[in-house]
Amino acid sequence: MSRRLYALLGTIIGLAFALPLLWALSSSLRGGSEIFRHISRLSWETLVPADPTLGNYASLVTGDFGRAILNSLLVALVTVAVGLLISAAAAFGLSAVRFRGQGALFAIVVLSFLIPFDAIAIPLATLFRDWDLTNTYAGLILPGLGHGLAIFLLRQFFLAIPKDLVEAARIDGLGWFGVFARIYLPLSRPALVSAGLTLFIFQWQSYVWPLLIGTDAAHQLGPIALANMRGQFTIDYGQLFAGSIVLTVIPLLIILRFQRHFTQSIATTGLK
Repeated sequence: MSRRLYALLGTIIGLAFALPLLWALSSSLRGGSEIFRHISRLSWETLVPADPTLGNYASLVTGDFGRAILNSLLVALVTVAVGLLISAAAAFGLSAVRFRGQGALFAIVVLSFLIPFDAIAIPLATLFRDWDLTNTYAGLILPGLGHGLAIFLLRQFFLAIPKDLVEAARIDGLGWFGVFARIYLPLSRPALVSAGLTLFIFQWQSYVWPLLIGTDAAHQLGPIALANMRGQFTIDYGQLFAGSIVLTVIPLLIILRFQRHFTQSIATTGLK
């Protein structure tokens, strides 16, 4: 009986969280004048459009928003590819190689992701302007490469790898790079997925930094293009909801695809 009660309670809570997303999805399939017509009195028409249309999504693809989504994907994917390599190498050095000041360096890494990025965004943007990195993909990508949380997750996972494997490989003549590439990386797929998701979400939902660096239309990212949909006098809510759905669904699909690896990484992080 208690199990059924918990299942019912979980279903109710899940629906409560899903209703705003379902209403946004329904609104994205309506014309601008139809969105708020059925909101005053709740009915099935509130969540199910009577005459659904994909016009809002078609307008997004042909407009600047489509290019902004491609820019966001490019920036996020390059950040994941390069950032994972940097974070994994840093985590390997902090877990497998012993050197003086290792604890202090790890404390700095932990401190780096405890400080909100928005607190350092403006002075960092001033430096990037001096380096002529404004309105460049490099300027959008570089701040996301060395993420302290990704290094932390990988380092904690690396600590759980048996040291006997490393000692045996070193005795057989394998160098540190070989140990990193042939032992640590193949055994750390869940942690790499978790760190990669961290890097992807950080870049995908970033707003302040692209607003400071990507000021021209050719380098705008998704969140900036979505905010620019609000006109001075009118707002096309249909396109606004459609853009919100696109920005939500893409990372949601990626997270669902790698959910098993992510949960496995979190479950094993910090065991040692």
